[in-house]
Amino acid sequence: MRVLLIANTLPPHDLSGVGEQVLQLAAGLTARGHEVRVLGRGSEGARGPKALFPLAVVFACARALSVFRPDVVQVHESDGALAALWVRLARRRGRPLLLALLQVSYVEERRAVRPLRHGGRTLGAPGSVERRFRRLKAPLQILLGRLTARLADRVLAPSAATAAELTRDYGVARARVLPNATGGLPWSVETVPGAVDERDFLLFVGRLRIRKGVEVLLEAMARPVLAAAGARLLIAGDGEHRENLERRAAALGLEAPAVRFLGRASSAQVRELLGRARALVVPSIYEGMPLVVLEAMSAGVPVVASRVSGIPEVVLDGETGWLVPCEDPPALAEALAAVLADPAEARRRGAAGRARLEREYRPVRIAERWESLVEHARAEGER
Repeated sequence: MRVLLIANTLPPHDLSGVGEQVLQLAAGLTARGHEVRVLGRGSEGARGPKALFPLAVVFACARALSVFRPDVVQVHESDGALAALWVRLARRRGRPLLLALLQVSYVEERRAVRPLRHGGRTLGAPGSVERRFRRLKAPLQILLGRLTARLADRVLAPSAATAAELTRDYGVARARVLPNATGGLPWSVETVPGAVDERDFLLFVGRLRIRKGVEVLLEAMARPVLAAAGARLLIAGDGEHRENLERRAAALGLEAPAVRFLGRASSAQVRELLGRARALVVPSIYEGMPLVVLEAMSAGVPVVASRVSGIPEVVLDGETGWLVPCEDPPALAEALAAVLADPAEARRRGAAGRARLEREYRPVRIAERWESLVEHARAEGER
């Protein structure tokens, strides 16, 4: 089959889990013998700034439909809404088949822009950038997301939890699950300046925004059980909350080396950090299916994460990691203390995670599931 994948954010220009997943899926489909083209921004794709992608990609999509003649077009996220509309208007005899892979429900992401609380205390609050997102950008993304979902022949989601959200929030009759994948792209290592001597640390990776729950993680790090264990945390990522988080860490007495902010890290740098970490920590209050969880599993690193969204579908509590309630610093601290107190058990769970990844989340496996979903969608369309 000829497959056209459309996405706004693609590596190496964008550090985006969505863009990474587009390339991982492309790698898996190529390995399965399909002819794949990825349409993003640039001279051969949508021209102009990122903000104008939803409109600019329509012209690039029209060219691709004429020249490449794909059997399947798959748009990613709400930015593909107008391209999806063009495909529906331009197609003939049911081709190309139109798929939409949506990593999150923007209705839920909008709800996640809220204060973090525990025990009657506010641990953190949205900043001005996030408040603008909630008021202005999120409603537009919800509108585009609903349009995309209703135009598509099949809506795909990375987890059953996200599929249920899309069914409820976007009016999808039934979204199907296509998990994320890792391991299909060229592997490289790039060290993070100033962190090359660190070993056996806890690692957070992600954009520093309220739904990632880093404020909860800092509260956990300040608890006596982790202070007594000499726990160290490296935070790889940047974002609108960095200054507030640095101030909060200082107020809690979490100066270096207890907590260190490394700033933005590339995919290669994240892989290198995972190779030396004791565990990956994911204290989010909302997610789809975080790519970094799969990267940790690939590295044989156990995951300590909130029991939210699609995370429990990937991280098995007691088997491949530890799951805790979100916004619960004491529970998170106890789980992290367990990681540090029993390295052998942490290694066992990390190894189990890697075995699970090999069985279920490599790109070729996900490409096989994608093929099955396409076959079912075509069969239903021909009835």
